[in-house]
Amino acid sequence: MTEEAPDYVPVASQDALWDGEMEPFEVNGTEILLLRVEGDYLAYQGTCPHQRQSLAEGELDGTVLTCAFHLWEFDVRTGRGINPRGSCLVRHDTRVADGQVYVSRHPSDERPAPTP
Repeated sequence: MTEEAPDYVPVASQDALWDGEMEPFEVNGTEILLLRVEGDYLAYQGTCPHQRQSLAEGELDGTVLTCAFHLWEFDVRTGRGINPRGSCLVRHDTRVADGQVYVSRHPSDERPAPTP
């Protein structure tokens, strides 16, 4: 990765996931869920904000991620909760370069506002 982004670490090859797939990885001691949706790579902290259960055990249906434990639903394009609407996932920025997917070591400063 270039010097402009020292905060990013490689987690997978660019072709590691098919569209509609997700996989957990460890970044900086934290479980990160990497998803490929509509050709884009997205990354979120890998635990549900409800009771910190692993989101990797859940189901990805199009752009909706459902936690397997209590069925909370999230729009993975934004991280916003669908059910319940006031919840929100913690995003990590991603970059693709040199055939690799890189994920930021730290959560994004940009947090989507929960849907009222």
